Amino acid sequence: MLTPKQQELLLYINSRLTRDGISPSFEEMKDAVGIRSKSGIHRMIKALEERRFLRRLPYRARALEILKMPPEPYSQRAVPGNMATVFGNSPAASNDNTVLLPLHGRIAAGTPIEALRDPTGNVEIPAGIVGARKCYALEIEGDSMTGAGILDGDTVIIEYAETAENGTIVVALIDEAEATLKRLRRSGRTTALEASNPAYHNNHYDSDRVRIQGRLVGLLRRY
Repeated sequence: MLTPKQQELLLYINSRLTRDGISPSFEEMKDAVGIRSKSGIHRMIKALEERRFLRRLPYRARALEILKMPPEPYSQRAVPGNMATVFGNSPAASNDNTVLLPLHGRIAAGTPIEALRDPTGNVEIPAGIVGARKCYALEIEGDSMTGAGILDGDTVIIEYAETAENGTIVVALIDEAEATLKRLRRSGRTTALEASNPAYHNNHYDSDRVRIQGRLVGLLRRY
């Protein structure tokens, strides 16, 4: 499953290969898909390689080969920028005491991993955690938030939101390509995504590279 930005980049590379017979430069890719940093392009190229959509040809500069194209265009459901569509208008009722929330795969509490995916299933949670809020669930991968009581393998409940106050634990989308769960700190034009484990460094980004996808409102753990 590709994110919309990954698919946009793949389509652009394919069009340039078809037209010119040579892949575009990273600078051209960055401008074409609206990413401010070349590091974001590097990460998307790596993700496309890992999913075997393209490969780099050795010993040649600017040499990429398309291996396959996505089977069909993205629908509204798969666009991370349209989270209200992805997550629906309200949680599905299970009974008077519980609700079913869509489970959107795993998210990193550590190094950012691929962006949110289509629902992989549902998770049943106590209705009191959600109330009338629009929410979804994610499984935690990694240990960078252990100081906040969030452990590898936990399921977190996230309220859909595009803004959050400083100090809030949020789902953050970086460069439209990678998502992570971190504590938010904004200062001027800089956004810090802070870990709650001293073994991890905090990451700082230009604020226009970071988009909020939700706020932590609950946690489930199996023993």
